[in-house]
Amino acid sequence: MIGFWILAGLAIVVTIAVLGYALVAGKENAEATAAYDVRVYRDQLKELERDVARGVIGAEEAQRAKVEISRRLLDADRKAQAGSSAGKAPTGLTWSALALSVAVILGGGLWLYADMGAPGYPDMPLEGRKATAEELRETRPGQAEAEADMPEWAGPPPEAPADYLDLVDRLRAAVAEHPEDLQGQTLLAQHEGAIGNFSAARAAMAQVIALKGETAAPDEYSKYADLMVLAAGGYVSPEAEAAITTALAGNPQDPVALYYAGLMNAQIGRPDIAFPIWRDLLERSDPSEPWVAPILSEIGQLAALAGVDYTPPQLQSTMSGPSAADIAASEDMSPEERDEMIAGMVDRLMERLATQGGPATDWARLIGALGVTGDTERAAAIWGEARNVFAGRADDLAAIDAAAAEAGLTEATPFDAPQGDAGAPALSGPSQDDMEAAAEMTPEERTEMIEGMVTRLEDELLTDGGPPERWVQLFNVLGVLGDSARAKAAWEAAEAAYADDTAALAQIHAAARAVGAVE
Repeated sequence: MIGFWILAGLAIVVTIAVLGYALVAGKENAEATAAYDVRVYRDQLKELERDVARGVIGAEEAQRAKVEISRRLLDADRKAQAGSSAGKAPTGLTWSALALSVAVILGGGLWLYADMGAPGYPDMPLEGRKATAEELRETRPGQAEAEADMPEWAGPPPEAPADYLDLVDRLRAAVAEHPEDLQGQTLLAQHEGAIGNFSAARAAMAQVIALKGETAAPDEYSKYADLMVLAAGGYVSPEAEAAITTALAGNPQDPVALYYAGLMNAQIGRPDIAFPIWRDLLERSDPSEPWVAPILSEIGQLAALAGVDYTPPQLQSTMSGPSAADIAASEDMSPEERDEMIAGMVDRLMERLATQGGPATDWARLIGALGVTGDTERAAAIWGEARNVFAGRADDLAAIDAAAAEAGLTEATPFDAPQGDAGAPALSGPSQDDMEAAAEMTPEERTEMIEGMVTRLEDELLTDGGPPERWVQLFNVLGVLGDSARAKAAWEAAEAAYADDTAALAQIHAAARAVGAVE
């Protein structure tokens, strides 16, 4: 504290000294400089006359030089006269102005510090800053208080389709009548979040956690934390922190939980903890991940606060899904080139899931893709690993088992699929013989076989209907194939088939929306 006042006092003394010198000596210096210039120009005129007398310079050139020197002499003389007049200001007035300046600087500085500073506040060494951050963490507002300070929800976005909003309204009504419906609460949290009603989404996700109890998965806690932060306008409340802690206890690499753990520490003044969390997350993330952009915008300042010189890495995408350009280009590819493109996407997806994990839909996509390429051995291994990752989560396991069945792994799956009229599994996929034969097929024959499987599944659902999981499976396959026209037709059929089953239709809608079959 004493050091601060010493530095502040020195700054005031230096400022007053500079100002006083300018007031007292500035005009005298200006006058002296102008008088010196007058003498120099007069000497130059005399020297010019001597040069003319000696014949060193011609008369015409001497005349031009004399005119220029005379002009400068007159200008310097005017400045000298002006300085002399200004210098006649009363000495008392000059010192009064200096005293007034001192009073303003000293008094104004003290007033500003008293009003905006922290008089009497101790120095803040590292341990003191840590203690302050811990106190802030323990006393910060709760979730309810944070949400109460947020503006009221303005309603869904204008571009949201009317039929979709009607579907959400029906889902709300159904869940209100059956609050113990786990699937309904899960879908409600998803769709309320999709239209920006984060407070309602957070409430639904809280009910999902309560219904599942100890069986709730780590990523469900991270989703819950995500909705709490969104509902609080970006603020990480103590309740959100508790959900983050639970998520990381179950999965220390959960990217959503890690992002919010870093954000929470940044908000309470612990950049030393926040920076390494965000740095490690950033350096292993794909550029398309939603947390990458906000981290990149803040990590430079966060690193500086943490005392670290850091340059963010150049990230390269490892996502496996085909872009619109990939799909367009694939139309002109040979079968061999198309197989090579698919194999590359499969390898990138497998690497990402192995290093970073991912949702059940990505695991199901990988299993399905391996089935398409005829690699049943790896498909079975991935299936087994996925069942371990998502153990105890019926919805995710259903999607994974459905993908395994479509990949021809039905003999090994415990998935309890409904049976058709002829006793054949409703989740019809290629048989083991089909998959073995696929290894010997030409690319054209393999493409034809895949198209046949998709057509059979499509005909089955459009003719006889089927459970929601089968429709989800169809949309996933059509999305991989990039066939948006058939996907849109399938959505129209599913919407008619499940018009009276709000929860099932919401589940199908999510899959259809993911592949662009519906807005």
